[in-house]
This record gives sequence, structure tokens and C-alpha cells, in this order.
Amino acid sequence: MIDQRTPYVPNLNPADIAGPSREIYARMGSENLYQMIEAFYRELGSSSIRSMFPEDLVASSRKSAAFFVQLLGGPQEYTERHGPPRMRARHLPFRITPQAQTEWLLCFERVLARAANDFGFPAEHLEGFRQFLKKFSAWMVNAEDSP
Repeated sequence: MIDQRTPYVPNLNPADIAGPSREIYARMGSENLYQMIEAFYRELGSSSIRSMFPEDLVASSRKSAAFFVQLLGGPQEYTERHGPPRMRARHLPFRITPQAQTEWLLCFERVLARAANDFGFPAEHLEGFRQFLKKFSAWMVNAEDSP
């Protein structure tokens, strides 16, 4: 069911969000990115925002991984399979609060803490990737926390 509320719009211009380095994909490749995003979805599976995600977290992780592969300069898998990303529009049916954003980032951080060792993530690009995730996820926020 689509939420009929007027969405909250963050005070952020998405055009000002610097994309992560494409060297990440060049060094990791698709397989490692898919594995990293699957690990992230396992974290989401035991988080307080689990209900926001489909039952099949592996399939959902593959869709998200295709987005990250494309974002990082790899093949245009996401667009070929699902159409243009338009991530904010795709997330509008879900009530995403700053609290949900924080939980999402914490799940990602648990994976990034071991990403260099486990997935070959180039350590020198971790901070830039974290900054991208912080701003990108802020743009997905579409509701204020309940009082």
C-alpha cells in the first residue's frame, strides 16, 4: 500500500552529493560488491528496520548490488533490469525517518568495518564511500521522526 502523506523533503540538493570513487568497482569487481551488499542485507535482516525490506533479502540484496555496481562504474545492470534508478521516488512508498536512516547506516558500517579484508574494498576509499552513504541516505529520508 502506498503511503498518501506529503513526504518530508530534506534540505539537501542531490546534485551536490559527490558520488563515490569508481576505483572501488575497478578494484573490487561485481562479485565482491554483490557479496558485500548481501552481507549488508544480512545486517538489515536483524535490524529494527527489517520490516521495510522484502521477505527475500538475498533477492533484494542483488537488486541493491546492481545499483552499486552501476553507481561505481560497472555495467549498467540496474538500469537494464529495473529502469532508471530514481532512488528517492522508489523509496517514497516507505516511511523513512532520520532514525531509520541512522539504523541503515549502522548496518552498512558493520559491513564496511570489515570490507577491506572480507571483500577487497580499497581502504583508502572507505571514508569517501561513508560520506556518500551518509548524504545519499539523507536524501532518502521522507518523514520526520515521531515525537
